[in-house]
Amino acid sequence: MACPIANMCGCRLWLKPEGCRMIRFILLQNRQGKTRLSKWYVPFNASEKFKIESEIHRAVVTRDPRNTNFLEYRSYKIIYRRYAGMFFIFCVDMNDNELGILELIHLFVEVLDGYFGNVCELDLVFHFDKVYRILDELLLAGEVSETSTSKIIAIMKSVDKMD
Repeated sequence: MACPIANMCGCRLWLKPEGCRMIRFILLQNRQGKTRLSKWYVPFNASEKFKIESEIHRAVVTRDPRNTNFLEYRSYKIIYRRYAGMFFIFCVDMNDNELGILELIHLFVEVLDGYFGNVCELDLVFHFDKVYRILDELLLAGEVSETSTSKIIAIMKSVDKMD
């Protein structure tokens, strides 16, 4: 069976977990290692998720800021960016474009800033449902869905009017 999203990702591979280039998971962690948001696009059990979150946090926090924001983890690539006290961490396939993912992280933060008005960690904690909704507008099944900050914010505001 061919990849069902081949028209979106351009691949002609057989369907398997590593068949398409995609984001595997997203973590938003503070400097102390507390995960404020996690979105998993591939299945892991709870203990494995906890182990991954801990390992990645140790690797990212202890890294010298003069180094790049990319590191290899298992058979994937971790791309992260620090904004204030929060680490925005994306796990992607080895062949994904690092700079493209850094731009995606920046876009996500811009949308959060535009929606919340200078987003902070407390916004992520107390409005986690809205953060997940923004992430769902930005990404669909680990693939980029929408890149317009203004469109995403407009959709979020129209959903807020319905609530």
